[in-house]
Amino acid sequence: MTGFSPGFRGRTHAFEGRLPPGQYPTESFPVLSAGPTPHLDTAQWSFTVTDESGRQRSWTWDEMMNLPQQEPTVDIHCVTRWSKFATRWRGVSLDVLLDGIDTAAGFVVAESYDGYTANLPLADVTGGKAWLVHSYDGYALSPEHGGPARLLIPHLYFWKSAKWVKGLRLTLQDEPGFWESVGYHNYGDPWREQRTWRD
Repeated sequence: MTGFSPGFRGRTHAFEGRLPPGQYPTESFPVLSAGPTPHLDTAQWSFTVTDESGRQRSWTWDEMMNLPQQEPTVDIHCVTRWSKFATRWRGVSLDVLLDGIDTAAGFVVAESYDGYTANLPLADVTGGKAWLVHSYDGYALSPEHGGPARLLIPHLYFWKSAKWVKGLRLTLQDEPGFWESVGYHNYGDPWREQRTWRD
């Protein structure tokens, strides 16, 4: 079996407690992007954290790869209603990248190389809840899935896990990102079906 259709009415009890309302399980990994797929060279790639005063801390690809690595296995949920279970990733916890940054910020804006942005409460990217990932299922992350590196924030709808990410900007005020500014929910909790601003 290659996947489940949106009309799947099979053994949903097998996913009890793991499938948010309004979602269907799939074995495939659909590719959805807001624009063209950039192809980035890791030799020029960097990741930068910018605090609310403009101070910056950056890592090259090699420096990021030399940081402590984790291998989270998580379920992911797309706002377009598919869910994929037990996805396997490798990368660096955002706790490591944010460690030692003295900030009064309560929010972050994830910024990508293609201009995409996504806003998040700082509390949702700390405490072991988010990663900067570079590998999926044992292989380097492909460009169509956000490679060379993307965010992984599995407890929120997957649009918050920005592809081709180049940094985090810490902010005192919440700043809606790309999809949030055109009607997507500002937070995006799949368990509360927070798909649009009306939800």
